[in-house]
Amino acid sequence: MLNDKITVTEKHIVAANVIADEVLTLISPNYIIAIGGEVGSGKSTLAFALAHRLKREGIKSKIIDLDDFYKVAPFSRKAWRRKNGIESVGPEEYDWDKINEVIDDFRNDRESTMPCVDLITDEVDMISTSFKNIEVAIINGLYATKLNQANFKVFIELTYRETKEAQLFGGKEEMTEFRKQILEREHEMVQALKPGCQMFFDFDASLDKYHL
Repeated sequence: MLNDKITVTEKHIVAANVIADEVLTLISPNYIIAIGGEVGSGKSTLAFALAHRLKREGIKSKIIDLDDFYKVAPFSRKAWRRKNGIESVGPEEYDWDKINEVIDDFRNDRESTMPCVDLITDEVDMISTSFKNIEVAIINGLYATKLNQANFKVFIELTYRETKEAQLFGGKEEMTEFRKQILEREHEMVQALKPGCQMFFDFDASLDKYHL
């Protein structure tokens, strides 16, 4: 996302190091790490910290933010959701065809064009990038762990209450009753994707990892 504010803290650096230490011996050409989890849990920040750790290891990576791939742009998404009902909220809001197209470009070392949300205008721009010589794609987003192409899946835990608090104090969107319903719906959808993840973090509890 363009103009997104990222504040990297010690917990993100530690978590990034835990992930890197786990995957460094697993990385193969065109390796995909998916980072999923609750709204406001720090997915984008962790992806940023992980990319920098991999850079220090001499590994080139690029971050793909799935929040750029919503079918409906941010400026009209609230109205669209009200019109289509709370049941419309979920993974199907993403343009999976475009996501899979970008992943295919990565897997084949091609140039790729993808959407990029400008958080100042709430409009969607298009950016071009080259995946040539890029060894790792770090894909983050609410439903990133849904991707079958991912080689390694990370889930960031956050309770529904913590999610609401993160949104309230983050100031990204007014906490209306409808917004609360959306967060609860997204919470349910995200929790359903936990099975199959290889690593879990709960920043508020500890930075210990465990495996299924």
